[in-house]
Amino acid sequence: MARSKFLVTGGAGYVGSHVVAALRDAGHDVVVFDNLRTGHRESVPETVRFIQGDLQDHALVDSVLADGPWDGVLHFAALSLVGESMQHPFMYMQANAGLGFALVDACVRHGVKRFVFSSTAALFGMTEDPLITEDTPIIPGSPYGESKHMVERALLWADRIHGLRSACLRYFNAAGADPGGRLGEDHTPETHLIPLVIDAALGRRAELQLFGDDYPTPDGTCIRDYIHVTDLAQAHLAALDVIRDRSVVYNVGNGHGHSNMDVIRSVERVTGRRVPWRLAPRRPGDPARLVAGAGRLKAETGWTPRYADLDQIVETAYRWRLAHPQGYRTRLPAEPACT
Repeated sequence: MARSKFLVTGGAGYVGSHVVAALRDAGHDVVVFDNLRTGHRESVPETVRFIQGDLQDHALVDSVLADGPWDGVLHFAALSLVGESMQHPFMYMQANAGLGFALVDACVRHGVKRFVFSSTAALFGMTEDPLITEDTPIIPGSPYGESKHMVERALLWADRIHGLRSACLRYFNAAGADPGGRLGEDHTPETHLIPLVIDAALGRRAELQLFGDDYPTPDGTCIRDYIHVTDLAQAHLAALDVIRDRSVVYNVGNGHGHSNMDVIRSVERVTGRRVPWRLAPRRPGDPARLVAGAGRLKAETGWTPRYADLDQIVETAYRWRLAHPQGYRTRLPAEPACT
């Protein structure tokens, strides 16, 4: 891909920052737009132009897009907690769908030709399919999933009517950290399983709660597809090439499932520490198994995960959390002064 200029909304967040790093590593110019509500300024390199702003500020969004031309917009800015969306459904509809519509409209008005959208496997709800493909029926199980689907539909019409080519990338469980140690996962509160298990092993939190052991799976615990965040970032670059000509929808995952107990055992292998845990009741709405069928992405782009092994994923997350016990707030020791 020739050197290009991209706008990344939510580029200071977990996935967004790894995509920014991948774009920069590939030689592209990047501008990050983020309100820092959940992102971290420290995750954006000093060499990358950073604009602190909110998508609700339509005048600011217009002024940023007017400073083009842009070779594409990659959109990560969103609320993303399923449980929270069940408590505040309309907040999620407004933040994710409403502001997503406004951004797509602004991109059309400013002549943007390519748009990559951070979508989700939450579109598929409680499916029993052993492998979820792009053709699996969409039945969102939460307002969060519904809000993402609404933006996917808006992008379909933006292509048909205005020629805005888009890639909707339906993530499964993003995990791990930049193998070079530049970036990692830092959420408040943390809700993702792998960092929670690592922190339990390190004694940084109380014993882990394991929600249910009576699912129809080999060990009774839920099975999920974990995709390394660096592999996920590379999928965005692969999609950008495809959407020069047409819009696409891709599932992004490893295609292999790991149970909650598999994750605990992996963390124990990698850290050499015992993970304290206790059994808790099932959480309402947790499917027994969610595993991606990512064959379409692989066949059409040549993309393939480099960090597909669960221990590899856990190891990168573990190194990040060891080096950054307070996340991006960690201040590493300075070099001693010469005397």
